[in-house]
Amino acid sequence: MTQTHAQKPLPALQAMFDSMPNPILLLDSADQIRLVNGAAEDFFQAGKAVLQRLTLKELVPFSSPVLHSVKQVRSSGGIVNEYAVAVGTPRLGGERIIDLQTAPVIDDPEHVIVMLQRRSVAHQFDLQLSHQGAARSVSGMATMLAHEIKNPLAGIRGAAQLLEPALPDSDRQLTRLICDETDRIRQLVDQMEVFSDERPLDRKPVNIHVVLDRVKQLVLASAGERIVVREDYDPSLPAVHGNADQLVQVFLNLAKNATEAMIDAQGRGDLIMTTAFRPGMRLSVAGNSEKVSLPLEVCVHDTGPGVPDELLPHIFEPFVTSKRSGRGLGLALVAKIVRDHGGVVECKPRSSKGTTFRVLLPLTPGSSVAPSTHDT
Repeated sequence: MTQTHAQKPLPALQAMFDSMPNPILLLDSADQIRLVNGAAEDFFQAGKAVLQRLTLKELVPFSSPVLHSVKQVRSSGGIVNEYAVAVGTPRLGGERIIDLQTAPVIDDPEHVIVMLQRRSVAHQFDLQLSHQGAARSVSGMATMLAHEIKNPLAGIRGAAQLLEPALPDSDRQLTRLICDETDRIRQLVDQMEVFSDERPLDRKPVNIHVVLDRVKQLVLASAGERIVVREDYDPSLPAVHGNADQLVQVFLNLAKNATEAMIDAQGRGDLIMTTAFRPGMRLSVAGNSEKVSLPLEVCVHDTGPGVPDELLPHIFEPFVTSKRSGRGLGLALVAKIVRDHGGVVECKPRSSKGTTFRVLLPLTPGSSVAPSTHDT
């Protein structure tokens, strides 16, 4: 066999790996990690010295698709590609969605190269399209329910009111119960009817910090001293191209969900609202044939218990909720309003504790920001 990559060529490979933007590992015949690049250190949150003491089985769970992919490469001798696979590590916990490419080293097939490609943004586009589809499904259902349910409800309520004067006092509580329950159902239908409103938005330049200040006041008025609201704003952020009232609804829904989760779990918590300018964000969004710029980032962070892992992929779908008394329509409405604004919304666990909701929105046409002021 020619000189192996475990000997002299390693420095050359290391230099090549370090120039690559995606996480890369080089495994020897025993799946010992021989080389890693800087992107892999960031991905696994460990230094080269630590990673190179591990085997692949010690780095990822025994059921990880990475192990299966390496096994396939060793048995077939060819390249294996897998897309949108979930990869977690005992060190990090949780899972991230990646594309995975595994290949043998050409002149030393006992060594295998594993390359991971993060799908955080690309996968979010797919999720956003699913959220939009879910909102459209609710829209059609809401239109049908409004017609088929609200009219009979009015008849039921009217009949109960007509019966009430003729009943003895002991039975009048039943008619009041009927009226209360029909009102509750009507209110639910009214909430769902919002999804069927496809009229064009009345959009104009909106100062997002004025929107967030209103949200802050509403949160503090309802939660009192149990919630501390912290702000980290970019003061020179340009105007959002949007509808102020609907944007208040978006961030109020996100803030209320966060505060309720924190109060229910621990009695108090911190709500952190941040804004930033991301000039490199150009995304493909439904309704636009070309990529659009979504440089305005607004995040709502909390220090609560976080969203259960099993709900994360479905969090913006209607009727999905972790609340005992929740209806699961608040985040579906958030997805619809953000979609109507031509933006993107995502939910992800925070690195320490809690949850982050991130909203990307377009600039008002004609707005500009000096890159030197806002580059990240």
